Amino acid sequence: MNSKRVGVGVIGAGVISSNYLENLTRFPDLNVVAIADLDQERARARAREFGLRHLLVHELLAHDDIEIVLNLTVPAAHFDVSARILASGKHVWSEKPLAVSRRDARLLLDKAGRRGLRMACAPDTFLGGALQTAQRAVLAGRIGEPKSALAIMQSPGPEGTHPNPAFYYDQGAGPLLDMGPYHVTALVQTMGAVRRVSSVSSTARAVRRVLVGAGAGTEFDVRVSSQHMALLEFASGARATLVTSFDSGIRRDLLELHGTEASLEVPDPNRFAGTGRFVPLHAEPEDVPAVGSTWGRGVGVLELARSIRDDVPERASGALACHVLDVLLAVEEAARAGTPLTLESTVASPAPLDEDWDPTAATL
Repeated sequence: MNSKRVGVGVIGAGVISSNYLENLTRFPDLNVVAIADLDQERARARAREFGLRHLLVHELLAHDDIEIVLNLTVPAAHFDVSARILASGKHVWSEKPLAVSRRDARLLLDKAGRRGLRMACAPDTFLGGALQTAQRAVLAGRIGEPKSALAIMQSPGPEGTHPNPAFYYDQGAGPLLDMGPYHVTALVQTMGAVRRVSSVSSTARAVRRVLVGAGAGTEFDVRVSSQHMALLEFASGARATLVTSFDSGIRRDLLELHGTEASLEVPDPNRFAGTGRFVPLHAEPEDVPAVGSTWGRGVGVLELARSIRDDVPERASGALACHVLDVLLAVEEAARAGTPLTLESTVASPAPLDEDWDPTAATL
């Protein structure tokens, strides 16, 4: 195993970069070197904040000390930026989604495979202690044979908290592609690959209004469905109901797994921590505290780096992200077509982490 820390660079200095860098700069196995952005001043400010070098994109991609590059650009740019990173000979960690089409996602995986590089992707919330504990419980047979699941994300939409929310209602976003990856990744983690999808969609309002910030009162068009209700059929024979909505005054982030012996209430799939609840069919419920790391965004980058050094597959793989994207696009397409769709992709559930997996340990 190479004893050198893994060098990391970041492309994209938006809000999410701060969440990543807060953690990545604290992990001793990583050496965060530099950040780049088309907005040079924004990149300089983020570099000053975290004590990094500010580079132009081509300079960052040519930097010898950088092995993994985070692609934190907007979804529409994910394919082009990730392709450039791979062409430079560096591994990729991409924010979700991997791409906005199946074709582009597969092209990235093929390009990485030909060059012997890793193409990994968010979300990494499934590596947090809460979802890891749920996966271990299912694998240990605590709920019996998994038979069904319920996954719900409901909110009134981001216009009440985000000053520029229009992109959430444009192509490549909406509640399905923005929030669906968290729930579907958790479902694949615990229930396995999805085989077939049925769905319906709706849009409560064709026009929305910005509610906060300098643009408050500005109206914008809704260009995608703001609610999907889907039935996912897994290769195992299990089934799940998935609801993603920006049309609800009631807020929910819910995941329930139901088996032949018991049910498991799982904490919010968009979080790394939380206490679940084990509910036997004919006995009293009991709390299930999270066992494992509850560090936030960035643990997937660290797990990728350690996997590269150990020459083993990473858990937040491009193959997993590609299957999740396939599921979400199939939900959209099945709603438009009014007929179930069978998926061509499949993937194995990633193996759980050891309970004592520690991001703060120096292992390299």
